[in-house]
Amino acid sequence: MEDIEIEIKVRIENAENLESFLEKEGEFTGEKHQVDEYFTPAHRDFTAPRPAAEWLRIRTSTHGSVAYKLWHYDDQGRSQYCDEYETEVADPQSLRKIFMALNIKPLITVDKSRRAWRYQDYEIALDNVVNLGDFVEIEYKGNSPKADPGTITGEMIAFLKAHNPGRIERDYVGYPFRLLYPDEVTSEIIN
Repeated sequence: MEDIEIEIKVRIENAENLESFLEKEGEFTGEKHQVDEYFTPAHRDFTAPRPAAEWLRIRTSTHGSVAYKLWHYDDQGRSQYCDEYETEVADPQSLRKIFMALNIKPLITVDKSRRAWRYQDYEIALDNVVNLGDFVEIEYKGNSPKADPGTITGEMIAFLKAHNPGRIERDYVGYPFRLLYPDEVTSEIIN
């Protein structure tokens, strides 16, 4: 599972039950302010394909980091998992200058506050994203080498449903795409 990220991002009608459960049963891992800057090479526009499958991000938070994600979609254009390569960066500002020198252009900045818990094999984050609102992100943190993305995402949805969240709207495009192209957002209402 190294370099593979399995996660779901959802907007739920009522987060109170989930938050209450996490405060009692989960391990609170912290609250962070994260500023994620997304970039694209000038010679290959990551946002040209729909939905966008590639993202290059510099994150400024407690620690700086750089990440490249390549999303894998099913036949209906729904994200299943991504290949993720991420490393810490001591000086995000210098990395931005390197990107500019290499003609890697800024796309959008995602500014969010995140509260996160660890529960069993999941990291569960309650995100408040500037200009988008509140979301829940669940990421698989288990270490099963045979983990199936479809099975795991199904288990994540079942976990959410067990906490009476009301309406669940699953996001398939992510925060940067939602901010860049709000009229092209792909999501699904799950009952």
